[in-house]
Amino acid sequence: MSVVGFDFGNESGVVAVARQRGIDVVLNDESKRETPAIVCFGEKQRFLGTAGAASSMMNPNNTISQIKRLIGRQFSDPELQRDLKALPFSVTEGPDGYPLIHARYLGEMRTFTPTQVLGMVFSDLKTIAEKNLNAAVVDCCIGIPIYFTDLQRRAVMDAATIAGLHPLHLIHETTATALAYGIYKTDLPENEPLNVAFVDVGHASLQVCIAGFKKGQLQILAHSFDRNLGGRDFDEALFQHFAAKFKEEYKIDVFQNARACIRLRAACEKLKKVLSANPEAPLNIECLMDEKDVRGFIKRDEFEQISIPILERVKKPLEKALAEAGLTTDNIHAVEVIGSSSRVPSIMRILTEFFGKEPRRTMNASECVAKGSALQCAILSPTFKVREFKVNESFPFSIALSWKGPAPDAQNGASENHQSTIVFPKGNPIPSVKALTFYRSGTFTIDVQYADVSELQPPAKISTYTIGPFQSTKGERAKLKVKVRLSLHGIVSVESATLLEEEEVEVPVVKETAKEPAKMETDEASADAAPSTISETDVNMQDAKGAASGAENGVPESGDKPVQMETDAKVEVPKKKVKKTSIPVTEIVYGAMAAADVQKAVEREFEMALQDRVMEETKDKKNAVESYVYDMRNKLSDKYQEFVTDSEREQFIAKLQEVEDWLYEDGEDETKGVYIAKLEELKKQGDPIEQRYKESTEKGPVIDQFIYCINSYREAAMSSDPKFDHIDLAEKQKVLNECVEAEAWLREKKQQQDALPKYANPVLLSADVRKKAEALDRFCRPIMTKPKPAKPAIPETPSPQSPRGDEQQPQSAESPNAGNANATEGASAGSEVPPTAEPMETDKSETAPSAS
Repeated sequence: MSVVGFDFGNESGVVAVARQRGIDVVLNDESKRETPAIVCFGEKQRFLGTAGAASSMMNPNNTISQIKRLIGRQFSDPELQRDLKALPFSVTEGPDGYPLIHARYLGEMRTFTPTQVLGMVFSDLKTIAEKNLNAAVVDCCIGIPIYFTDLQRRAVMDAATIAGLHPLHLIHETTATALAYGIYKTDLPENEPLNVAFVDVGHASLQVCIAGFKKGQLQILAHSFDRNLGGRDFDEALFQHFAAKFKEEYKIDVFQNARACIRLRAACEKLKKVLSANPEAPLNIECLMDEKDVRGFIKRDEFEQISIPILERVKKPLEKALAEAGLTTDNIHAVEVIGSSSRVPSIMRILTEFFGKEPRRTMNASECVAKGSALQCAILSPTFKVREFKVNESFPFSIALSWKGPAPDAQNGASENHQSTIVFPKGNPIPSVKALTFYRSGTFTIDVQYADVSELQPPAKISTYTIGPFQSTKGERAKLKVKVRLSLHGIVSVESATLLEEEEVEVPVVKETAKEPAKMETDEASADAAPSTISETDVNMQDAKGAASGAENGVPESGDKPVQMETDAKVEVPKKKVKKTSIPVTEIVYGAMAAADVQKAVEREFEMALQDRVMEETKDKKNAVESYVYDMRNKLSDKYQEFVTDSEREQFIAKLQEVEDWLYEDGEDETKGVYIAKLEELKKQGDPIEQRYKESTEKGPVIDQFIYCINSYREAAMSSDPKFDHIDLAEKQKVLNECVEAEAWLREKKQQQDALPKYANPVLLSADVRKKAEALDRFCRPIMTKPKPAKPAIPETPSPQSPRGDEQQPQSAESPNAGNANATEGASAGSEVPPTAEPMETDKSETAPSAS
């Protein structure tokens, strides 16, 4: 199982992986820790990440960036419209009211949804992780902003599916930071919580989180945010300042040229970073537009002056977070600042003034979210043992359910008939499950919506669930239990609907009658009145049940409860069994991708990835041809000079020049197969030359090894060492004959080779020498390593002459009878076990060196 954490930012993404020794941030192909969140569509392929950033300047209209701002938002959203003005690519409204991105790809205009493009960004991050781990990556945790709506969270899940990922948890970025901060702390208090404020100033948003730390756990106390306050706002202030200045001084309007806008924005971002460390900074851009070089200069005081409207908005989220947590600045132990734009001095000054203490930078501002996400993935993974640390997350929004009651009475209007209840209030734990009881006679619908959209400005309604059809056996309004889940990802859904029907069962009135009502009560009330039985919830839904079951149906609340109480009290009544029947639930999520569309997007992503791979392989083959041309031309006049005739060299150099000219003219844009064929054509001429050079340099050591092998076997066969005494003289003679024959073959071949010039094809090849050496080794080794004959087993009756056996043992093995006598006598002396092969291993190494 992969244990990976992804932090996809507005500008760049970071990948962290869990290893046995801890969490590491992964480097991309350019050995950088951050990868641009960019997709550039070309005429033949896509360029993702660092490759996309490199292509963006030359192809701005087809380079998609800042995709995090587009997902899950309606085209008419005023914030989205404001963002689109600064983006160079084309975005239009789709038939569903959500944005569609237009880009030229494979020679024609294509449309993509923001979710599809985010899937491409995830694919790039996934590839980086896979290259580093050298294994497939599927399971992961992804950091998301706290302000992401239900639809945006679903879009992230869909994008991950398109990329072939399976997120175990969409964790809030500030929560991931708090986890990465707290899990390594060994001095956390056990009783009073240690309150820490985390301020994340990103590229496009500001997030504030207050967390309370105790030993082995953290509790998220409050969230707040401004999703339109980030580093890019300071860049934009500088951009507008210099755009107006250049229009006045140089009479150029950068808004008329997409490339000029991109270059000026990039220069302003660098300028902002310089001003973070210096009181003043220059701005110089060559040929910005209309072949004009531009120069500018700004002081930090002036920069802060034009940034006042942005800086004034920083305090509001801070105040809101403190108020929601019910704390004052005195209760905050520390302030941790993170995010790519947290280095602006004026922001640090505001934070210092507000909290009354200097903000800390103990964490890596750009990597802590990815590291926290990887830690959360490790906690959820069975493959890693992580220090016990519980994360108590809270949900930043209030979620309500609304429904229409039964047919309205004559006195009541339809408007009074529409009812709602808040099922997940702001700050509700994640994950959580709650159950509501309804009384209905037929199919009905429930709407899931935000109770307060003032912070979000999305459509209030999230989704609609149709529950039914169902039929009550008694013909009256049936009792239904509806389970609503707030998942680990912060996505709300109606999980199930169950029809509850009571059936009377005749049972003898014995001890069981006293037990059954309690059992029935558990069956009915486990989801509502006994939340401890549901691991996902910490909240008692008895009140919500009363509201839903009583008020909504026009039945007084007291009309339902006495029945339950009476049933509980009277043990003597016949047993009632609750029959549970699952009811179908149909989901409609407004703005989300249908399952079929997600599957189509997965297939489309696979096709585009295949096209990218084919093009990369084609480039590799083209580069291989080009590299071969240059490399071979240099070698022909250098180290291959003696191994080729003058006429052959001139002919080959002419061929190489011809291929080089073809590469930069007709062969500039060919298929992979053409480049492969061209390389093979060149190698037909070049390989014999390379082979001659290779043989000349490699042959010497191979021949030396062969000679050593011959000499070793010859010496062993002629040796008078006792360890070879058991080998037949005839066998030893065969080894000597084989050594003589091998030596004669080598001598003859060497004489032939020495008579040839270096540019002639060799007659003695290294491969032939190796084969000859292997053949010699195969023949001689079994003979020279033949084990000594095994000694017979010891007779049970001890021999009276056993002491004499040891004296006779050194006798020569020339007489077979004498050898047998010695073996028997030696065995009776106590050598019961036959000789092992271990001593022979030593003999082998001494007498039979490896031919290779």
